[in-house]
Parts: sequence; structure tokens; C-alpha cells
Amino acid sequence: MRRIRCVAVLAALCVLFVLPAGAAPSMHEVLRATYSVHDLSHVSLSPGGTAVVWEDTSHPGADPSASPPKSVVYLHRAGQTAPLRLGSGNDNQTEPSWSPDGTRIAFFSGPERSLTQLYTVDSRGGALHRVATLTGNVQGLEWSPDARSIGVLYIAHAHRKAGALATGARDIGVIGSIVDEQRLSIIDVASGALTQITPEDVYVYEYAWAPDSKRVAFTYAHGNGDNNWWIARLATVEVQSKRMRELYKPSAQINDPQWSPDGRRVALISGVMSDFGSVGGDVFVVDAVSGHARDITPGMRLSAASLHWIDSSHLYMDAHDQGNLHLYRVSADSGSIARLTSGTEAIRGWDAAQGGSRIALIRSSFTTAPEVYLGAPGALHQLSRINANAERLWGKAVSLHWTDEGYRVQGWLIYPLAYDPHKKYPMVTIVHGGPSAESLPAFGNRFIAALSSRGYFVFEPNPRGSYGQGEAFARANVKDFGYGDWRDDLKGVDAALSAASIDRNKLGLFGWSYGGYMAMWAETQTTRFKSIVAGAGVVNWQSYYGQNKIDQWMIPFFGASVYDDPQVYAKSSPITFIKNSKTPVLILQGERDEEVPAPQAFEFWHAMETLHVPTQLVVYGDEGHSPSKLPDQIDILTRMVGWFQRYF
Repeated sequence: MRRIRCVAVLAALCVLFVLPAGAAPSMHEVLRATYSVHDLSHVSLSPGGTAVVWEDTSHPGADPSASPPKSVVYLHRAGQTAPLRLGSGNDNQTEPSWSPDGTRIAFFSGPERSLTQLYTVDSRGGALHRVATLTGNVQGLEWSPDARSIGVLYIAHAHRKAGALATGARDIGVIGSIVDEQRLSIIDVASGALTQITPEDVYVYEYAWAPDSKRVAFTYAHGNGDNNWWIARLATVEVQSKRMRELYKPSAQINDPQWSPDGRRVALISGVMSDFGSVGGDVFVVDAVSGHARDITPGMRLSAASLHWIDSSHLYMDAHDQGNLHLYRVSADSGSIARLTSGTEAIRGWDAAQGGSRIALIRSSFTTAPEVYLGAPGALHQLSRINANAERLWGKAVSLHWTDEGYRVQGWLIYPLAYDPHKKYPMVTIVHGGPSAESLPAFGNRFIAALSSRGYFVFEPNPRGSYGQGEAFARANVKDFGYGDWRDDLKGVDAALSAASIDRNKLGLFGWSYGGYMAMWAETQTTRFKSIVAGAGVVNWQSYYGQNKIDQWMIPFFGASVYDDPQVYAKSSPITFIKNSKTPVLILQGERDEEVPAPQAFEFWHAMETLHVPTQLVVYGDEGHSPSKLPDQIDILTRMVGWFQRYF
């Protein structure tokens, strides 16, 4: 078994981008610079712990708008001076995975996800062997422990890309009649034959092989997969008979099932989570026979993000820790925890050899671009230097702490690029999405780069409801959106003003998704900010409940459906207090956003127009929740910075 986590930074150029001395970059230049950071992900460590493969995504030319990003797979063995690329041609190579016997490496290759080939290659070198060709959405490559099979998550003949963040399909015809179910499929390595082993009406999110290769544990739900991850359950399925057995029905969201080496237990993460892929919670261990589940980390002041068994009694855990992502060793019996990494950094992709004597990981920070590291815990050495020439467009970052209503809250204050302590600077507060998420040390954040390079402080608070201080802290905003978390944010602004030379008369606010909601909420709650930019925000939780396609996430946070308790939704809706609005606000929205549909932006804009509040609404055509077209990204940065400059 292995553990993979992707690096959540932007993809990249292979060239050094340098600005003329003293010049403020254009937003196109900001994107070129931030895209000079290679996106490293899917680290896989050889069984002996001496070689590593990983995925590297970059833009092949000097202009990121001229060509799409390209992903390649690299192999680095002990003693090599440079990594070796696996695969060739113009196709993307993704999700490399080392076979348990150490003889082969498997990966996907293809021009796009709708036509993907599965390849293996001898780990000592040699020609590629094509195992299978798949038509549809495919992901989640995992070898069986006996190295005879490869598991994948497969949507044959998919109608759209998987995931609520993807651009939504057009709503025409009989609504709800087409549901793409992602099924667990097993590919025989020798013959290439593919067998789907989970039922047609079951959407599989994640899975893990049992040590005997005869069973698989997986998280699943019936119906629309994008909507039902929040009510997923844990089950097992027998590979040969396809017999499925529900193992555990949790009381909260679950993620990342991992089977213990002795086959007796399945570990997973459980907690309140608002977005698929944004993981945080306690570590639970489930008996593989009885289904009895036990929280082995109750009261932990961390938020687990990913797991990996190193022996039948211990796990490694990547966890949010007050603005950082660190690696820990956890006892599955006593729950004792020991930290293995330190400093200001985020470890977002990692793997460990059996026994935990060797680990490979990707680490990054505000000052250090992502690179691959290898070694024993506490004695890691840098393996790659792919981002050695990455350009940094922001100043130093400091961690701030403040207290509010009994909570000790953390946030990041990023200085302007050309900071002069004798001057005062404007500041923009960026509220993170989620709300179950955390602002982490990131190299290549285009919003920070755009603002810092133009002479702004950037403040990123992690208020109650965020990861990083345990499950009670993450749950502290349940049925309380816009109240306790907003007070934490405002106290954080005070802390930032006390910590640095910030002009208190030039404060701005920006957020996307839940951060966009908080920006709309701020519009109705305060006149402290001179200018606000709201991206993909929610103005009316009551109407949103019936518009979005992922309403299941709302029940744990509001306690009931909008039909059963409309008032709990109304009290946190900006529309309820809309007549308090006075601050100029820019509204940004993807046309085909399924997480936060465009009518929310129109409803907010209509109110601003009616109330004669300075406003502008920009809708980006054929974009989903996170606009991906580079011209749109340039436009978003340009309008965001221009809006703040206009009103400061």
C-alpha cells in the first residue's frame, strides 16, 4: 500500500522568469512567473526505499497561454545525478505507481482523460508495455499486493469530467436521468482484461487493497457521485465473487481508507469536511470483520489529511497543524503521536516504505518551491531541483496568533515584495474557501503574487471552522456561518495592523467560494473595508440549497435541510442584511459552476444595482467553480487588482 497526495500549486514553465528591476509586473507576467513553479505530485517510493517516481506538470513554452500544461513521469534512483523520464511523445504521463515487488512501474498515458492507456515499464529500464486502453474518466491507479492486478476508478463513456469543481454539463432534457457512476475496476496485468467489481448503482470515491489481494475496502455512495461524498460509507468487496459488504456507516464524512498490513483493520479519516479532496479530521480504525470503529485520536489538536500504515500497529499521518502540513507517527493502539517534520512548510505528497524507515515527500513553503525529498525521518535530503529557478513575487511571510472568545487563532501575513519599513501599505485580507480548509505556506499562489508585487500586504486568516487545531475547532462554525468565524477574521485584521506598517484606511477583502460568501457577508456587516472582491460566493443560502448540485454538504453544517429549518439558513445569508451594503464590490463568477451556481452572483449583483452600491459582475463563459482558461485567469487578476487600486 502507498499514500499519494497531490501538490496544490500551479503548474509551470521550464524557464527562469525575471522582471526588470523596479518594475511592477502585468497580470500576464504574474501568471508567467507563478507558472514557473512545477507542479510535483503522485510520489511513489520503491519497496526498498532507494528509488522514487513522481509526476511533473509544466507548461512547455515561455508563454503559458500558448499551450496546455504537460505532465511527465520521472524516475530517480540512488546514485543518479539526474532523474530519468519514463514515456515519450506528446501524451501526458500521470499517476506513476511502483509495483509491490519492485520490478515494474505503472502509469497512465494519453492525450486526455477520455482516452487513456495504462502502461508498465521494467524498473531497471526497457521498453514500455501497454497493458490496456480505457475510454472514459480514469484515475486512482493502485497495484494489488501480489502485483498481478491494477485497480482503477473508472467511468466508462463519461458525459463530463468527474468532480464538482469541473465545468458542469448543460441542464437539458430529462433532468437527473443521466448519472455517471465511478466504479472500481480491476485490470489483469498479464492480459489487460478489465473487470468492474462494484455494482452499477454505486459511486466509488477511494479504495485500498487488502494484503491478500482478495478484497478491497472502499468508500461509496449511491446516486450522483459529486453530491453524495458527504454521506459516503465504508464497504468491502471480494474481487472474485464481487460480493459487497457494508462495513461502517459513519456519523461524519470519511476519507482515505487504508488497510493494515495484517489485514485486520482499516484506518480512515473522519470529520466535518466541506469539499471533496480537502481532507481533515480524526483518525479512526475499523475492525475488518465486525465493522466496529474507534477514534484513536480523540481531542487531537491536529487535522489528519492522509494516512499510511508502516506496520500493523503504527501509521504515518500527514496533518494540518496551525497553518502548516507536517508528518507524524501515530500508534493505532494507544493513539500516541510524534511529529517527524518541523518548520514552516506544507508536505502535500508523500510515500513511505514498509516499516517507515524511508520516506519520500514533496515539501514547499512561502520561500521554497516544491521539491522531492528522500531519506529516513529526520534525515531527508533533497532529490530534485526542478524548481531551482522559480521566481518569487512576494515578500516574507510571518505567522500571527491572536485570541478571540476563547480560541487561539492563526493566520499568515505576507509582506509586499519591495517592502520599506518606513512606509505604510494597503492590505488585502484573503479568506480561504471551504469552510473546511486551511491557508498553508504556498509557493506560486497567483493572488498573493499579484497583490504583493503591486505593494500590498496580504493577510490569510485561519478562523474557527478551519483545519489545523483539531475537530472541535473545525466544527466551531456549525450552524454559525458568518458569526464566530467572521469575528475571528476581524480580530485577525487587528492583529495584522498591530504587527506591521499597514494603512488602516486602505483595507480590502477578497475571497473565492466560501471566501466569496464571506466577502458578500462582509459587504452587509461592516464598512471597514474600502473595497471588496467576491468570487463564486453565496448570497442566499436558502435559494442556494435548491440551485447547487452538492446540497448534501450543507446538512452537517446547518443541522437540517432548508425545508426543515429555513431560519438557520436565513440568519447566515447576506441577502437578509443586504440593505446595509455600502462598500464597492466586484463580483466574479464561472458560467457553469455546479458548486456555486451563477444565479447567486446575479442575485447579489441585482441587489447592489438596486441599492446603488458601486458594483460590477463578470461571468466567465464555460468555466466551472475554478476558472482554468488562462485568459480568464489574467482577467480575474487584472480586475481584482484594478478594483482595489480604484478605491484605495
